[in-house]
Amino acid sequence: MRKPRRRPPGNNNEETMRISGFTIARNARIYDFPLVESIRSVLDIVDEFVVAVGAGEDDTEELVRSIGSPKIRIINTVWDTEKYKGGGTILAQQTDIALRACTGDWCFYIQADEVLHESALPVVKAACEKYLDDKRVDGFVLKYVHLYADYCHCIEALHFAYPYEIRIVRNRRDIHSWRDAQSFKINPNFDGDYLAKEGTSKLRCVFLDARMFHYGWSRDPRCMSRKMVKMRKMYHPEYEEDAAEYHDYGNLSLMPLFEGEHPEVMRERVAKMSWGHCLRYDGPPPQERKIFAPKYRLLGWIENRLLGGRRIGGFRNFYKAGFFRLPDGSRER
Repeated sequence: MRKPRRRPPGNNNEETMRISGFTIARNARIYDFPLVESIRSVLDIVDEFVVAVGAGEDDTEELVRSIGSPKIRIINTVWDTEKYKGGGTILAQQTDIALRACTGDWCFYIQADEVLHESALPVVKAACEKYLDDKRVDGFVLKYVHLYADYCHCIEALHFAYPYEIRIVRNRRDIHSWRDAQSFKINPNFDGDYLAKEGTSKLRCVFLDARMFHYGWSRDPRCMSRKMVKMRKMYHPEYEEDAAEYHDYGNLSLMPLFEGEHPEVMRERVAKMSWGHCLRYDGPPPQERKIFAPKYRLLGWIENRLLGGRRIGGFRNFYKAGFFRLPDGSRER
């Protein structure tokens, strides 16, 4: 791997600081991933964008090439689901392939169902420049907006959907994707075990006042049904079930409305939404959904309305090293 360029001592020219974007993708069209919008949302602030495209059953590679950016570099891979079996660890292994190919000082990870809001771009760029030489900071944490079922409903139950997550890390050999690629760990003696806890440590991260939009639960329910079966088999290889005609998102009248603005790159996709007839607004919620359970809805109400989005308990895979906002936002500590 080519070593990242480092800023010469005393030189504040931000052109010496490089940011790499990276992601993994496979069967993006079959499962209705907003892959093109995802990549486009960060292209303006990265110097390169690495995409590990797994061999699949659709034209995912052509989708990536259709973006037409010279910054994009494609790595063709094969998913070894026999070696990385269960727990979704194949996702972490593929993510590590893309991460190791990055050449920037910072590596910006965006999953194929995530889209960065354009208001976050200057925040991310400024933070990467400010903390480039501060080795106390291993990465950055972004805030999340989780859409649900369509583009008009969202998830406020913070114990069902993570409110923040690590998405930018230093380009270091000891930082690896972890578990099912939701986050990252420091593992200096990494041996290929993406579930390992012993010998690992959490990253020290700065919170960014920047929003990432997650559309993993907001897609065509006909595609979602196939994806749900595929994901269950990825986590539990013994799982056997055929996909239903479409996924039942439940009674949407129980879900809060999303009142904000989607990222600009999502405008056309949102306008073309074509599965409204597959959704329902009455009847019972799906029983298996933690999101609809009364105790989680009550917890979510307290955390969002009374605690400003701060989660009561819950797992956090990083140490908080501070908060960063642009200077005109006047908050940093």
